[in-house]
Amino acid sequence: MPNEISFWDQVNRHFDRAAALTGHDPRLLDQIRACNSVYRISFPIKRDDGSIEVITAWRAEHSHHKLPAKGGIRYSLAVDEDEVMALAALMTYKCAIVDVPFGGAKGGVKISRHDYSEDELERITRRYTFELYKKNMIGPGHDVPAPDFGSGPREMSWIADTYLALAPNDVNALACVTGKPVPQGGIRGRTEATGRGVYFGIREACKVPEDMERLGLTTGLDGKRVIIQGLGNVGSHAARNLQEGGAILVGLAEYEGAIYSEKGLDVERVLAHRQETGSILGFPGAEDIEESIRCLERPCDVLVPAALENQVTRENAPRIQAKIVAEGANGPVTADATEILKERGVCILPDLYLNAGGVVVSYFEWLKDLSHVRFGRMEKRYEEGAYERLADAIEAKTGSSFSAAERKLLIRGPGEADLVDSGLEETMVLGYQEVRGLQEDLGPDRTDLRTAAFVGAINKVAVVYQDLGIFP
Repeated sequence: MPNEISFWDQVNRHFDRAAALTGHDPRLLDQIRACNSVYRISFPIKRDDGSIEVITAWRAEHSHHKLPAKGGIRYSLAVDEDEVMALAALMTYKCAIVDVPFGGAKGGVKISRHDYSEDELERITRRYTFELYKKNMIGPGHDVPAPDFGSGPREMSWIADTYLALAPNDVNALACVTGKPVPQGGIRGRTEATGRGVYFGIREACKVPEDMERLGLTTGLDGKRVIIQGLGNVGSHAARNLQEGGAILVGLAEYEGAIYSEKGLDVERVLAHRQETGSILGFPGAEDIEESIRCLERPCDVLVPAALENQVTRENAPRIQAKIVAEGANGPVTADATEILKERGVCILPDLYLNAGGVVVSYFEWLKDLSHVRFGRMEKRYEEGAYERLADAIEAKTGSSFSAAERKLLIRGPGEADLVDSGLEETMVLGYQEVRGLQEDLGPDRTDLRTAAFVGAINKVAVVYQDLGIFP
């Protein structure tokens, strides 16, 4: 989609609209809005064929109001300074709205990962980490990267290993990056966290009777027709959870094309078909849509753009038929498109809330690495013992016995994955209630959920600066 649209400008248009409703000192608002620092890096790497290539990369730290700064690293040919600044800003506001105590940052390496071997990717990742270390732009207490588009646990493990070599005396070194494999200090539940957070957010929005009535929908997820753009880490896990929650996946879009079926699509079967054939196209019983973006315009109740930014624009917004647009990706709906959809009565669940699941669980991983203990390790057996004693007491009082399966389910104590999922659900539920409450306070005729979320984030960042005495 058109990269002529400045992502940084889009984010700041949303910010300015919300800032006008806050009444804060304009100088304070300028400070919150500004990107604190951007580091542009160029470094050579040796390709497997012996040739030398110069790689361009960036790291932006939007806000230091709380440390460390936090944000992913994406590997993409579309990466540029405008994009990393915008994404870093969204991270600031995202962390604020879900009460994660981080500033916002983002990184990008301008490559297509498919053009490089594993060894080449490792050399690029380790050199990028070294460059960040030289400028004090990575570390458990200053700046903590994470996976993003084009990167994953493998790249995060290379980053952690490189940092360990550079800072051998840092006992908290593994907390320099999140999204790592579990054996290297990662946390169970991180891989699916963003997509599962998208599911929790949509589920909460669909629980509000008056909102669903206004949209002409019934409450709950059951029977809701959903189109998802992007079957990467976010989209695939959102699809699985929404399907398990009772929604019907009628459309799935990827870069090679899209498929649509009013009868519904089973996401696991679609992914298996793609694994076998290399494409989602040609899935039995589904209509092929060669131009993937057109799938977003098909009939549905909920549209989940979970790919890249600037997917719903002024050009295609009038043709969007969804009643709810749930931003699984960062910035998929432009500012102009937001206004068009709002005028048409479409509900937009904003990215700075809905996409926050990843950073929430990254926060849990960071805490785990700093505490040097797995969640659940100390209390799991104790709780199971307490539940077993309770089950014994119930059996003694009632004179009847639980089956083996019932007893096993009843006395099971929470493991790390259970606690992570519980914390994620709690955060997303409270986050939605907060954003919707702000919208009600501001008046639905004056604002929308995105503006309300920005207002909430601005207020929380402003409090930090005011408490420091920097602004009145």
